[in-house]
Amino acid sequence: MPIVITSHLRIPDSDVRFSAARSAGPGGQHVNKVNSRVILAFDVRHSSVLSPYQKRKLAEKVGQRMNREGILRLQAQRHRTQSANRADLLEKFVKILQEALRPETSRIPTRVPHRVREKRLEEKKLRTRVKRVRQNPKNLDET
Repeated sequence: MPIVITSHLRIPDSDVRFSAARSAGPGGQHVNKVNSRVILAFDVRHSSVLSPYQKRKLAEKVGQRMNREGILRLQAQRHRTQSANRADLLEKFVKILQEALRPETSRIPTRVPHRVREKRLEEKKLRTRVKRVRQNPKNLDET
């Protein structure tokens, strides 16, 4: 069953490799004998479903998670069971791809309204008056 990223993009299971390893951290004897950490490897460069533009964009967005060969590696070890970690990892994988391949919206430049500019200048003048009133009387005679 393919992994659904968007309505137009589905990644076949053959493009994604899963492996298991022992989890790190505390957990007693159980953690030392069970492979509960799940590692996902996705070969971005040789993926048949991604366009060259999508591959480039994905490489820019994921950064350190992708090695020089173009393989995206993710891991999950939060849960005690391999199946829960696998589900967590798939969720993380889909979220990362959706975020990286989301189309960027261009910013529409706006103008500062005339009244806002006037208000800013009025506030500056008011601040100047306040500071002038607070000045030392000796300095006022010199000006």
